[in-house]
Amino acid sequence: MMGFRAALASLAVAAAAMIPGPADAGLGDTVKTIKERGHLLCTGHNGTYLGFAEVDSTGNWHGFDIELCKAMATAILGAPTKLKIVPVSFAQRFPALQSGDIDVIIKVTGWTLGRDTELGLQFSRPYFLGATQIAVNVSTGAKSAKDLNGASVCSAAGTSTERLAADYLTNLKVKFEVVSFEKVEEMRSAFFSGRCDAIALWGPNLAISIAQAADPSKYAALPDILAVEPQSIAMRQGDDHFVDVANWLLTALLVAEEYGITSENIDQHKAKPANPTVERLLGVTPGIGKRLGLSETWAYDVIKAVGSYKQIFDRTLGDGSPYKMKRAINGLIRDGGVMYPLIID
Repeated sequence: MMGFRAALASLAVAAAAMIPGPADAGLGDTVKTIKERGHLLCTGHNGTYLGFAEVDSTGNWHGFDIELCKAMATAILGAPTKLKIVPVSFAQRFPALQSGDIDVIIKVTGWTLGRDTELGLQFSRPYFLGATQIAVNVSTGAKSAKDLNGASVCSAAGTSTERLAADYLTNLKVKFEVVSFEKVEEMRSAFFSGRCDAIALWGPNLAISIAQAADPSKYAALPDILAVEPQSIAMRQGDDHFVDVANWLLTALLVAEEYGITSENIDQHKAKPANPTVERLLGVTPGIGKRLGLSETWAYDVIKAVGSYKQIFDRTLGDGSPYKMKRAINGLIRDGGVMYPLIID
């Protein structure tokens, strides 16, 4: 999600040296290493990243991405406690993966061409989509980006968001001034203190930032969508087996939601499956584990431990959280969103 152009060249050189050659590709070494070690090394944040990776006063981690880390640890090792969260910054996440300091990146990481082709990464299917948007102080009277003529726009320096905002407003032939900040915290503070008329941010960050303002009613997101960025699980290039595990883990969470399976009622669904898909998902009919090199109960264990996709969203970002974020495009297709499970046959 965050900009990485400044470090891309040096990272690419380091990554290229570590990309497996043809003889090494597809060996599935990551899952084997995790099993031998006995715990998963997954990304946290170097601080608190609201809604996705938060650490409380007792040192416990919470958030949407952290829940996916717990789910992966459960799928591979049988329990969410077999997990070590490694705090890393957005800039550190790629070299940390290549060096083996972490096994996987689950850290609102956008799937981009540069990261896919130049940094030696592979990506899962997207697990979250967020639109890049602009918010304003309602006192400006702006109803859309076309109304921002002469406005100052806060943005994070060197990020894709900064470029997207400039491109979008230029295309509208709007005169504007971008006020750049190295730190996101400083950018938010500048906007809420009135230094900028508007702020450009990734949609979920924008919603959470407004919700955390002293008076949220003073601010509103404009309807303009500058871009939609898919957030995916990132892994080292060449381990197709690990990519498979990530993809079917995400599917298990979405199938659970689709059929109303929760951490509370999963035993009833296992005792009386509604259909063959649920039978396969919960291990009543064998096969879901063997084909992935995991336990036949891995999906059952995951849902029992962390719940369905809906449960994860609700308690970290939605109605069960301080942020009250709506599912919107991250809802199931049947509910007007774009999320859908793959077919478990």
